[in-house]
Amino acid sequence: MSRLLEVCDLRVEFRTRDGVAEAVGGVSYAVDAGQTLAVLGESGSGKSVTAQAVMGILDSPPGRITGGQVLFQGRDLLTMGAEERRRIRGAAMAMIFQDALSALNPVVPVGAQLAEMYEVHRGMSRKDARRRAVELMERVRIPAAAQRAGDHPHQFSGGMRQRIMIAMAMALEPDLIIADEPTTALDVTVQAQVMEVLAELRREYAMGLVLITHDLGVVADVADTIAVMYAGRIVETAPVRDLYRRPAHPYTRGLLDSVPRVDHRGERLYAIKGAPPNPLALPSGCPFHPRCPRAQEVCRVERPPLYEVTAAAGTGSPGARTSACHFWKDELDALDAVNA
Repeated sequence: MSRLLEVCDLRVEFRTRDGVAEAVGGVSYAVDAGQTLAVLGESGSGKSVTAQAVMGILDSPPGRITGGQVLFQGRDLLTMGAEERRRIRGAAMAMIFQDALSALNPVVPVGAQLAEMYEVHRGMSRKDARRRAVELMERVRIPAAAQRAGDHPHQFSGGMRQRIMIAMAMALEPDLIIADEPTTALDVTVQAQVMEVLAELRREYAMGLVLITHDLGVVADVADTIAVMYAGRIVETAPVRDLYRRPAHPYTRGLLDSVPRVDHRGERLYAIKGAPPNPLALPSGCPFHPRCPRAQEVCRVERPPLYEVTAAAGTGSPGARTSACHFWKDELDALDAVNA
């Protein structure tokens, strides 16, 4: 299995009139061919900014990458020239945006927008590019694709527009796709259909997929590994089943406890107290400590590194899991005591 993408200690800041906001503070993760990495976290945790920095579409200014590496197939994207990176974007790595109506050109038929990918990147004739565009629309299960290729984005439902975005990302059969909240504002049935299309294409093309979301229910059946972000940092990484079964960070546990469950009907839904911190004024120590039920004095003064969650704690092989919590062992012990 080959390593497709490796993000190493990536740092992004935004310079504003009120000061410098650290939006991404040393994020590291990796994606292999044929694997799905889900990046979870509340709004404002830095998930989308990280993805934009990886894709090279971060607005600058005010956004600015201040450190780190983004290795795609072993090459550092951050040191490439603009033209070289443009050739990679779309052809080798692509992005699905969360707001399809804003991402698509409202005055150009969707078929023409898809065909343009083949004309520009593959040098196809207009006729051949149009034929491939229709085939791609059929591939993502858009009914009557040949007729609907002449329609404009506003003539499609939200779920169908999202399928068109998937088709556009898949047009050149990239090795890696970054999907930024691809099921936002869709009902649960359409969410499942969109995720099924993505999972099917990932298997067929053996591509890597980075799935950005705040919805734990969306990723349960499609992700291989999960990275949880908070305040611009990774606070936990784990194989999907391990994380759902035994989260090793209080923030992850809070997210899981916040998901409605049919066996808890009639009970008050749990909510993590407080709000995410202002990136212009991050708290000292662990950024989650003002909201954490397990916080102690060390959490207020010392920022925890990403600890390796060891096999000795019954959590799998060494190196498979990490947690940025001083008391990750206590967190797992408490879970085991409840489930005993």
